[in-house]
Amino acid sequence: MANRWIGSPVARLEDDRLLRGRGRFVDDIDLPGTVHAAFVRSPYGHARITDIDVSEALEIDGLVAIYLAEDLGNLNAPLPLTIPNPALTQPRTQMPLAADVVRFVGEPVAMVVARNRYVAEDAAAKVQVSYEQLPVAGTLERAVAGAGPVHEDVPDNVAARMVQHVGDPEGQLAQAPHRLELKLRIERSAATPMEGRGVVANLDRARGHLTVYCSTQSPSTIKAGLSVLLGLAEHSLDVIAPDIGGGFGVKLPVFYPEEVLVPFAAMQLNAPVKWIEDRREHFVGSNHERGQLHDVEVGFDDEGRVLALIDRFAHDSGAYCPYGVIVPLVTSARLLGPYKVPNYRSEATVVYTNALPVSPYRGAGMPQGAFVMERTIDAIARELGLDPADVRSLNFIAPEEFPYNQQVIDEDGTEMIYDSGQYEAGMRLALETIDYADFARERAEARAEGRLLGIGIGCYVEGTGSGPYEGVRVHIEPTGKVSVATGTSAQGQGHETFIAQIVGDRLGVNYEDVVVTTGDTSRFKWATGTFASRIGVVVGGAAAMAAEAVREKALAVAAHALEASPEDLDIVDGIVAVRGAPERSIPLRQVAILANPLRYAFSAEAVAATQFVGGSKEQPPPMGESPGLESTRFHTPPHATFASGAHAAIVEVDPDTGVVRIVRYVAIHDCGKMVNPAIVEGQVRGGVAQGIGGALYERMHYDESGQLLNASFMDFLMPYASEIPYIEVAHVETPSPLNELGMKGAGEAGALLPPAVIAAAVEDAVGAPVTHAPLTPGDVLALVQRGGLLGPRSGAAVAGAAQ
Repeated sequence: MANRWIGSPVARLEDDRLLRGRGRFVDDIDLPGTVHAAFVRSPYGHARITDIDVSEALEIDGLVAIYLAEDLGNLNAPLPLTIPNPALTQPRTQMPLAADVVRFVGEPVAMVVARNRYVAEDAAAKVQVSYEQLPVAGTLERAVAGAGPVHEDVPDNVAARMVQHVGDPEGQLAQAPHRLELKLRIERSAATPMEGRGVVANLDRARGHLTVYCSTQSPSTIKAGLSVLLGLAEHSLDVIAPDIGGGFGVKLPVFYPEEVLVPFAAMQLNAPVKWIEDRREHFVGSNHERGQLHDVEVGFDDEGRVLALIDRFAHDSGAYCPYGVIVPLVTSARLLGPYKVPNYRSEATVVYTNALPVSPYRGAGMPQGAFVMERTIDAIARELGLDPADVRSLNFIAPEEFPYNQQVIDEDGTEMIYDSGQYEAGMRLALETIDYADFARERAEARAEGRLLGIGIGCYVEGTGSGPYEGVRVHIEPTGKVSVATGTSAQGQGHETFIAQIVGDRLGVNYEDVVVTTGDTSRFKWATGTFASRIGVVVGGAAAMAAEAVREKALAVAAHALEASPEDLDIVDGIVAVRGAPERSIPLRQVAILANPLRYAFSAEAVAATQFVGGSKEQPPPMGESPGLESTRFHTPPHATFASGAHAAIVEVDPDTGVVRIVRYVAIHDCGKMVNPAIVEGQVRGGVAQGIGGALYERMHYDESGQLLNASFMDFLMPYASEIPYIEVAHVETPSPLNELGMKGAGEAGALLPPAVIAAAVEDAVGAPVTHAPLTPGDVLALVQRGGLLGPRSGAAVAGAAQ
């Protein structure tokens, strides 16, 4: 069975619809009689609610309802902790509506429903909430120092302490010929997808059925949760994720208050209720990520071989922990990257702050781990006067050492066992692509001209394809079209296309004849969700299995009709034919009809499938088997697959303004067998762009009172197209032994390394250590002064650095 579509960079099927404005997003759901919700949110980082007066709001014409915590009945309880963990000894989740205390700016206090959003916003502005301000731990540093407390019953603001321990790190560190200590910081940031969050809910009282449209990355999880929270039988509830304008983790099923309150209001009011997040709400109401403080001790030998590493870090959880401790757990495990670290200890302290709660953002703890490990490797090279590439080579896991057990617990609760990889090959390809060997000359020439050029490299391992499962249903219709359904939702990754390519190859049909439905629990109930670079591996594997089962059934039915053996048949371009005798053939669409013995004929082709036609060879399916060409299969991977790669960047630093210009950026990725190289490259380039944001621009800036000072695109810096260079992408292909297709994931890869690689390049340019990300121009000016490579700068530059 030749692969015609797998491995081909075919055009994405969904793009024609999306680019022509024919997409259907949550805000496009306009049901008759819809009323609209708006929320009253806390203006304080930490305060006690002393009174809520709704009297003026009740006088607004067009008001439908106002809900406070006391109006929610059984729903007036903490929202679910979606991923428990024994280490999380002080779990706290927020209420749908704050009842007594607010703990971050933006926390919902009241929900207002009106005939349209304008009236709802006007009424919300009339709700008067009186507060008594409380002590604030607005930043991670203040929370660690004991400010607050965020929760009165949580000592020292500590939600959890987690330890990973391998070997004898303390003993080996003490004996190491060389030791270094580093303090590293990664700032709080967040996803900013083009489409914010949104929910539309409608109760069909005649059927007793609630339909919820939600811009979620896991509609099946939202359905399961709403069933419990709202007291609904699962058969009376469906959740549909239509087209979604980006997710990046912020639309994971953390059970945001709005996702519960809008369906609740629809049931109460017997009317469709709609809420669409505005951009200000997204900044203060949709979860953030990243912020961590790391203290690293590393011991190494004269050649740069890592002997022991101890990392103690504080993780900013925000005011609550709805998604458990997944992010710091991932950081502690994936920090090891592609390297052998025989003695390792990670101590993570998860800390509550009076800021927006934290849940995964593209990379989910891996960018932090990569920043720490790559900065540590660079520090070793600098200390010993060695080439950073050579130090990496010395510490790489070699191809013959796979599978390689890092002996730490990964995010799925299993031991982190790397399945395959070619780390040295990936790095060497990156170095060759960026002309690493010639860069010393280029840098020296630039410095002679008063220009600061620097180069940085980095390597990573990306956990992908984790369980517990995903499923796919494949059905060949009598038209010859192939219908495919899966419960996972898509946010722009190209799911419809790559699934169609896999199914098309297995069934011998054009991928354009495969119609894929995603994210609708009425079409496919069982699913886990779209996150953690897992869909290609897990859904792709299920699609291959389901399509293969359908193929086997189609060949059996066709063999009966053609009086041949199934082993002698091929399917090419939708035609089943005897190998070597193409005149003996039958269209796949006819096989689909024959596979469903009929009592009634509705077309000339269907006559052959009726049970009472003279000479008909068709028989009912065997007892217990289903008619038709259809199969549902589930893929349950034993543990994650591990993609890998290497990045390299050349930057130029303006010594007078502190502006960093990326001259070249190279990204090498190894995700095993690529189903669609164009989609993979799009994922890598998009991830690198986000990673550049984390390296130089994107920071959620909270002050000591818990106010988010840059909650708009006027103030929150993001890279534009003018800041993103052409990203040179190349591939190494090391198949995974864990699935038939040899696939690994690619969704988060590009975002993991840019902060570390750009930090290394800036450090190389200015001659001073870089220990945090993102780097502002002011930060860079200070580094220029510290490095002193170009001598004293102008007074203006010195003043800028001081600021």
